[in-house]
Amino acid sequence: MVTTQFDLRKIIRKVIGDRLLVLASNREPYIHVYKEGKISYIRPVGGAVTALDPVMRACGGIWVASGTGAADKKVVNRKDEVRVPPEKPRYLLKRIWLSKEEENGYYFGFSNRAIWPLCHITYTRPVFDESDWQYYKQVNQKFADAIIKEIGNKSAFVWIQDYHLALLAKYLKEKNPNIKTAHFWHIPWPNPEAFRICPKKKEILQGLLANDLLGFHIRYYCNNFMENVNLELEARVDNERTSVVYKGHETLVRSFPISVDFEELSKLSNSKKVKQELVKLEEEFRLNKIEHVIMGLDRIDYTKGIPEKIKAIDRFFEKYPQYKERVVFIQKGALSRIHIETYKNLNDEINDLVEEVNWRHSTDGWAPIIFARRHFSREEISAFYKIADVCLVSPLHDGMNLVAKEYVATKNDLNGVLVLGQFTGAARELEDVVAVNPYDANNFADQIKKAIEMKPEKKKKMMANLRRVVAENNIYKWALKFISELQKI
Repeated sequence: MVTTQFDLRKIIRKVIGDRLLVLASNREPYIHVYKEGKISYIRPVGGAVTALDPVMRACGGIWVASGTGAADKKVVNRKDEVRVPPEKPRYLLKRIWLSKEEENGYYFGFSNRAIWPLCHITYTRPVFDESDWQYYKQVNQKFADAIIKEIGNKSAFVWIQDYHLALLAKYLKEKNPNIKTAHFWHIPWPNPEAFRICPKKKEILQGLLANDLLGFHIRYYCNNFMENVNLELEARVDNERTSVVYKGHETLVRSFPISVDFEELSKLSNSKKVKQELVKLEEEFRLNKIEHVIMGLDRIDYTKGIPEKIKAIDRFFEKYPQYKERVVFIQKGALSRIHIETYKNLNDEINDLVEEVNWRHSTDGWAPIIFARRHFSREEISAFYKIADVCLVSPLHDGMNLVAKEYVATKNDLNGVLVLGQFTGAARELEDVVAVNPYDANNFADQIKKAIEMKPEKKKKMMANLRRVVAENNIYKWALKFISELQKI
């Protein structure tokens, strides 16, 4: 049975009752910008924000996030609030303003130079800086103060998102012990061997254990977390109940594989606007005479395995030159965290690789790789998914990866093959895929050939099976399962 917005709305009111629903995340769901002299808005394409916006539209409440848009301050009221979505408001967005120093220490520093590499097994060394940690604590406290100010004397349920706000529940409970909090960790949780190097490991664990409910994508991450607690804190870890009791407070630890709004994405892909964008993109990237379009859609991040994809494409054309001028690989790569040296170096590496592979294999009027860097709208991304015969989703390590599920949701005509890396959370759910190890360029190339040459009947059968899985386990079912667990508290 497919869970709908209506089902979620009904259950969430029953579970949290009269409590105010507050969602807290670092990134905001709508960013106001200046476009041709006027204020407009864009929707970030990050997995967490894309997944949670439909939930908040269904349930209402307040979303507290860091304001980053050039026009963000122009549209808020005196309480730094604005109703969203702009075209049909359903909930309140409260923005928090960070100084340059806070953004550098909290976001670029401890969040993304320390926690991010610590949690992803990509052999990138974390950087632990004491001043970054101080800013991390300061911004978590700033979020707590803003939420407490918003809640006032009301009872509330605060739903915290991701690794930027590991201390938020603790700070909230110190001000108001009656607030119920749940935290969903959107990235992998490392095993004890990896996590033990973190100088602030106890403080992070203590912060997370202030929550009443703690969620991860898969059971493996839950087990890792509880092993870490067992080794680092004097706590009672109950593996049968899957919970931790620390200083008299119990935290339920559960797995909730996140998903997408299948129905909305499927409907969007059939819209007139997407069909128009499809024609424009085919003209812009000269795809009209190309037999097979392979697509990748990622932020430029060392966890996403973009260089590994490019090397696999290089190997593909080396082994199977008959596909030259017949196949194109389009990689959409949005710049991110460019202030961090590792990301600058990665960007340079990708530029060099694309240039090298294109030089090696290109012919007059054709190049094997198109690297698209500009911002694409939701409609353009949907059109890209429709164009692509094959979608490469092959991170080196990923908590879930919603690109895989978005691609499936868009393929109404069943004409597509998902090539999925084995180191994604999505690989635990999606079985009708062509599986790859991103570190094995030779086999990766063979699997790309297999995807391209797959018989239409088999392709349609596999995609139909994938669509059933994603439709059944949509974002509303994910949120419903999460909220329903609160009844056990």
